[in-house]
Amino acid sequence: MTIAAPIAAPAEAAARPAIAARIRDFVALRQQIHAQPELSFREIRTAELVGGLLTDWGFRVTRLAGTGLVASLENGPGPRLGIRADMDALPITEETGLDFASRVPGVMHACGHDGHTAILLAAARHLSATRRFRGTLRLIFQPAEEIGAGARAMIEAGLFRDHPVDAIFGLHNWPGEPAGRFGFVEGPAMAAIDRVEIRIQGKGGHGAEPHLAVDPVVAAAQAIGALQSIVSRNVDPLEMAVVTVGAIHGGSATNVIPGHVDMGLSLRSYDPDLRSRLRERVSELVHLSAAAHGAQAQVRHVPGFPSLINDAARTRRIRDIAIRTFGSDAVIPGFRPRTASEDFAYYLHHRPGSFVFVGNGDSAPLHSPEYRFNDDIIAPAASLWVALAESFLTGDSDV
Repeated sequence: MTIAAPIAAPAEAAARPAIAARIRDFVALRQQIHAQPELSFREIRTAELVGGLLTDWGFRVTRLAGTGLVASLENGPGPRLGIRADMDALPITEETGLDFASRVPGVMHACGHDGHTAILLAAARHLSATRRFRGTLRLIFQPAEEIGAGARAMIEAGLFRDHPVDAIFGLHNWPGEPAGRFGFVEGPAMAAIDRVEIRIQGKGGHGAEPHLAVDPVVAAAQAIGALQSIVSRNVDPLEMAVVTVGAIHGGSATNVIPGHVDMGLSLRSYDPDLRSRLRERVSELVHLSAAAHGAQAQVRHVPGFPSLINDAARTRRIRDIAIRTFGSDAVIPGFRPRTASEDFAYYLHHRPGSFVFVGNGDSAPLHSPEYRFNDDIIAPAASLWVALAESFLTGDSDV
């Protein structure tokens, strides 16, 4: 493998016009992927498309965790950098009316993973052509982020063992933030998430004779009210926690008291100790609420993924690279942690790195059937990846 010649001047400034000159190709590619969305661990067509392009550009491509890809480009000895994009779609029926809207009934790229893939491919094309770096670039195209299983599957399949990196980075578009500008968060940046499945078991009966039944609907209603007190009365006001009752099912007729009621909750937090306290307090309140009405409660905790905690030094470094590349206006001032969750958190538990946010402009929110990824952000986001790689992989980096 040929080692790149010494770089006389920073290459970051040259990335934007070079990428912009080819950006229509990657907009078309993004829209092609958007029209054929695939659910988690079913990203067969997407993986074949991405893998074929990367192979043509000189990357060594390895399949991992079924539909996942690791694309490596080596240019002599040096550091090893990982950059990740996600590929899966959501079980949502699209309502955008776009010419390239989803052609798969009930499936939609409503979170912009098609855009994240196009961004990393645009950066890959540029880096493969210029090779203004020394070391190893590993591009990770991950399946199944939407169900929180892809990152862990990639790690368990040997991602870091067989394809080692010294640091790893990822990004996500964010509606409501200025298009093409970047948000950086040191430390906790996205919340841990857990799911709780609850069944309140009562005794069914006739709606006209409630005294002969044990009404689980009333017990569930009290439990829901009690759960709202957890954040306001059990969590430090300076800490973040969310308890959401997202599902409740019970009964089928107005004159029948059902035998049971099922509920589904999601819990979010940044701090690991608080995460444990939330689970404990939910169980206590549900059991007490059920017992107060003569019912019984079954509570099942389903652990999700941990809080996404950005490495402070790596985050400062990529923020500095963004300012050097685009100017200080490229950074969104006062960007705050998000309460949504991301399985990129698993990577950061194994390797240092940072997860970056890029504004998507004034669009519908993520996971909305009307959400639209903003193609104007592909060029700046791809340029940031190029700038990061050319800085990290030249020795011009303390990360």
